[in-house]
Amino acid sequence: MFAAENGLKGDPRLQAISEAIRVVPHFPKPGIMFQDITTLLLDHKAFKHTVDIFVDRYRDMDISVVAGVEARGFMFGPSIALAIGAKFVPLRKPRKLPGEVISEAYELEYGTDCLEMHVGAVQPGERALIIDDLIATGGTLSAAITLLDLV
Repeated sequence: MFAAENGLKGDPRLQAISEAIRVVPHFPKPGIMFQDITTLLLDHKAFKHTVDIFVDRYRDMDISVVAGVEARGFMFGPSIALAIGAKFVPLRKPRKLPGEVISEAYELEYGTDCLEMHVGAVQPGERALIIDDLIATGGTLSAAITLLDLV
């Protein structure tokens, strides 16, 4: 569905990306089919294809901030930011950033967590793209959006 909606249907890059992602059954618990992107990172062509697809989509959208959610957002976010001419802003777990931060707590399917961002990293009116690896409950994404809206 994503491929067809975004003009990527039949794009050979998607096949290479899909083949580079290892599926680990029953991880981290029974019934989960974990999509392991570390194998994608080992394949420089598939990794480049992944970044290029994001760049192709967002290059002309006046994005000034790419916010990467710890930790997998750090793997893709800086490359995308560099390619589209935006700054990269890390959204980190508590007590990982030095200096003054703003935070936002959120619910997970198994508890609670928190994201933090440096004060002043994003300015009012900047347009942001959030990079993360998956959306389960949407809690992390909601917290990221809230943090970016607090400026």
